Amino acid sequence: MKGSAVLLEVLLLLASISNFPWAAADNLSCMPTRSKVYRPHRVTVTEFGAVGDGVTLNTKAFQNAIFYLQSFADKGGAQLFVPAGRWLTGSFNLISHLTLCLDKDAVIIGSTDSSSWPVIDPLPSYGRGRELPGGRHKSLIHGSNLSDVIITGDNGTIDGQGSVWWDWFHNMTLNFTRPHLVELMYSTKVVISNLTFINSPFWAIHPVYCSDVLVEKVTILAPPDSPNTDGIDPDSSNNVCIEECYISTGDDLIAVKSGWDEYGIAFAHPSSNISIRRITGETKLGAGIAFGSEMSGGVSEVWAEDIHLFNSKHGIRIKTSPGRGGYIQNIYISDVIMKNVDIAIRIQGQYGEHPDEKYDPNALPVINRITIKNVTGGNIRLAGLLEGIHGDNFSNICLSNVILNVTSPNPWNCSYVEGYSNMVSPESCEPLKEIPEDSSICYPAKHLKPQRSNAIQLFSPFIKFIAW
Repeated sequence: MKGSAVLLEVLLLLASISNFPWAAADNLSCMPTRSKVYRPHRVTVTEFGAVGDGVTLNTKAFQNAIFYLQSFADKGGAQLFVPAGRWLTGSFNLISHLTLCLDKDAVIIGSTDSSSWPVIDPLPSYGRGRELPGGRHKSLIHGSNLSDVIITGDNGTIDGQGSVWWDWFHNMTLNFTRPHLVELMYSTKVVISNLTFINSPFWAIHPVYCSDVLVEKVTILAPPDSPNTDGIDPDSSNNVCIEECYISTGDDLIAVKSGWDEYGIAFAHPSSNISIRRITGETKLGAGIAFGSEMSGGVSEVWAEDIHLFNSKHGIRIKTSPGRGGYIQNIYISDVIMKNVDIAIRIQGQYGEHPDEKYDPNALPVINRITIKNVTGGNIRLAGLLEGIHGDNFSNICLSNVILNVTSPNPWNCSYVEGYSNMVSPESCEPLKEIPEDSSICYPAKHLKPQRSNAIQLFSPFIKFIAW
């Protein structure tokens, strides 16, 4: 009887869920998840000899603590607590069923000695380091083939001390590609929340080949002139939720990627089902929401809503080039407020370098079904600079209710693009002036994003449903 009651409850919940508007068969539903899952086994890093004086190198203490906790992975998991203090360390690896939890006055500090960041193999979808041939430095906090990993705290801080890396980059004295602050590979059920990340040597948070990822309530800071300090870059990953974040860095706040030229095409691992909501920030050199330029494995089904950008180079940006192949399609961006932005919307079909000479220049990207709506902006220099590729027009670019206060006498510049517009001011460029008779060509006319439901919180925070 008890089993029958449970089954009945599940069926009733599924019935109530079916009343909500789902996207298509495999779309992501972003649910609140628990960043403070109870772990029955907990230790503090000081129990393994760590000293929080900002001087003592604690790499071994972190490694030994996590090695010890590995024995509890099948016993409900474990938590490693980092108390108040300044904890200098090199790279260390996480394990499955682990919570890394920082006190509000805890600061994990990355060593300025490059040897504390080991060199690892390049990503298979990149074929080499992103900046230099060969390997790349391991991220400060790293993991591969993990499940059920939480990096959280009471707004503690992770500081990459990136200035030394930025100097090496500018002086061209790097031997390998710079490291990220956090990189998780081939992992699932990942939560990163309630932390501040500062001064990353390279991209701050990089989930790659991951699924079921939640990044929420994080602050990411780097100087406005720091090179390539992207905030959050989901890469060849699916079912990703990024919510309620403040990001101020030297490059893209959020960039969705999926591999580089022939390596990304061969690896064929797209990024899809990505939700980006309630993001605020600024970037002197990058964009608020970006796609690419490494997108050779494909990017699709991305929803970005409630975005507030100020004092930035670009608002929304798509970057690609001949040789990339792949696609960026079924993108929906809505409810964006911009202030003091140089170019509100930019699409570039001739952007970026190639990993080597083996790329196929005839591998042309497909850019299709990009919807941008409900955008307002003040003190914008250019409304849009949209440049496709000769012989490879970017299609079904749909703009709706885009109202911008533009300072340039020529607010739009468009070439090799096709699409539609409605209620756009200043009036959009000629290739986009037509109002479509069939609105279904503009994503997401029949692909509404799934909504939150309290009922679903009883299930896993990441669930894919088939509409029936």
